[in-house]
Amino acid sequence: MTKKDLANFLHKRMGLNLKESVRIVDKFFEIIVESLAKGDDVKLPKFGSLKIQTRKPRLGRNPSTGERIEISKRKAIVFKPSKILRAKLNNSKSDQDE
Repeated sequence: MTKKDLANFLHKRMGLNLKESVRIVDKFFEIIVESLAKGDDVKLPKFGSLKIQTRKPRLGRNPSTGERIEISKRKAIVFKPSKILRAKLNNSKSDQDE
């Protein structure tokens, strides 16, 4: 699903103007990015949470040459799904397996 798909979903399901739906979706993601950039956690009930995690520097290997390189300290975004989302994914996965 893309941002365009989300905007179309709002447009069709909620009856909102398509331009307004696009603005809402864009603003939603803008707020999330700004919050993460400030170092705040983003918690979306029934979906999950996003937070910034600092990764320590470490030694790695260039896969094409095998040369050892140092990977510098960096920040990464970590997503932790909610229990509700995990349960839905696991239930739907078992439905597909049968």
